[in-house]
Amino acid sequence: MAEEERNASAEKLKEKANNYFKDKDYENAIKYYTDALELNPSNAIYYSNRSLAYLRTECYGYALGDATRALELDKNYIKGYYRRATSNMALGKFKAALKDYETVVRVRPSDKDAKMKYQECNKIVKQKAFERAIASDELKRSVVDSLDIENMTIEDDYDGPKLEDGKVTLKFMKDLMAWFKDQKKLHRKCAYQMLVQVKEVLSKRPSLVEITLIETEKITICGDTHGQYYDLLNIFELNGLPSITNPYLFNGDFVDRGSFSVEVILTLFGFKLLYPEHFHLLRGNHETDNMNQMYGFEGEVKAKYTAQMFQLFSEVFQWLPLAQCINNKVLVMHGGLFSEDGVTLDDIRKIDRNRQPPDSGPMCDLLWSDPQPQDGRSISKRGVSCQFGPDVTERFLEQNKLQYIVRSHEVKAEGYEDTHSGKCITVFSAPNYWYGNLSLSLSVHHEIFPKTPLSCKRTDKTHKKFPVFG
Repeated sequence: MAEEERNASAEKLKEKANNYFKDKDYENAIKYYTDALELNPSNAIYYSNRSLAYLRTECYGYALGDATRALELDKNYIKGYYRRATSNMALGKFKAALKDYETVVRVRPSDKDAKMKYQECNKIVKQKAFERAIASDELKRSVVDSLDIENMTIEDDYDGPKLEDGKVTLKFMKDLMAWFKDQKKLHRKCAYQMLVQVKEVLSKRPSLVEITLIETEKITICGDTHGQYYDLLNIFELNGLPSITNPYLFNGDFVDRGSFSVEVILTLFGFKLLYPEHFHLLRGNHETDNMNQMYGFEGEVKAKYTAQMFQLFSEVFQWLPLAQCINNKVLVMHGGLFSEDGVTLDDIRKIDRNRQPPDSGPMCDLLWSDPQPQDGRSISKRGVSCQFGPDVTERFLEQNKLQYIVRSHEVKAEGYEDTHSGKCITVFSAPNYWYGNLSLSLSVHHEIFPKTPLSCKRTDKTHKKFPVFG
């Protein structure tokens, strides 16, 4: 095929990809941009367009690579700088993002969106520089030490739910859910009381929580909820309220993106206080300061309460456990497995989790990694941690005498995905996260042996079973 003919075919593929992008079918958009690049690999626009599609699917590592390649091909291509800045911003690389935003604003001073992004990024860079300047080697003083909750006044005109003698009760939780359903705000005194109490409860938990289900028992595992309060209520309506006989495990990413992250997390914390041994919460990659700063939770807390309360949320998040093992057979974590072989359950137990996650290592991997269909490991599409194949899963399970891993972290069109020969299960419970994917919860029964199914309950009120344990 002559070069002119190849370029013409590439343009047709690009237009097809653009149409898929407009329809928010980002996977097909990426496919056809890739096909166009195979015919014309020197076109900066194709790389830039695919970068944007990767951004939409949160493949920030891939997006950064494409934006960088676009600029290698055309250093004057301004959209390339914008895409690279956006990718670095999503990855928490604020200084690198600021440099590219400066370039965009300098070339396009009338671009309001670019100017807003530049100002936002510049503010974060200055804030982090200030935090470093005032940091000391001493342990950071807890927000709890500066609170005087007992002397906080609940105004006479507040007619919402209140803790009973400072304690969460079932009545309080039912009243709280109804109160939040009407989009009303819990009094700040009650919110502070709950946060202080749940911090104390979580701080006594190990990094790896281990539970045993006795006969007739099950536990329901829910994936990302991302601030979607009405979908959380739907899960409880479908599967029943949490109780001693109806335990739950919520697998991270409770906040950010949705408009009701405060309502979601306070409800989950309330049930943790009510049933501390039967309601379980694991940390996700969005229970971190960088994510909360970029994806909405920090702003939401400040708008509904105060900056001080966000600082307390940050402290509490750092005490969330990182993984949970059920009956010594099923390991649950938010992200996935590790960047190198040889990690054991003992290594997870030893993780010092009371901190912001590092950029690499087991703690980072538990929050960030993803499975891939091919064997081995590869660079993460997210730009953090890695992707791991079925052989990695097999070796990890064999070494640790486990049978399955259950994780979340990735949006799935059906709400779940069964990979690595059924030994790696993804569950995602935020049905309105992108484009109407279903919400699932997984019911894991006490006896994990062949012919015991893992049942999936969807928020469209259908009930699906598939033989994960067969």
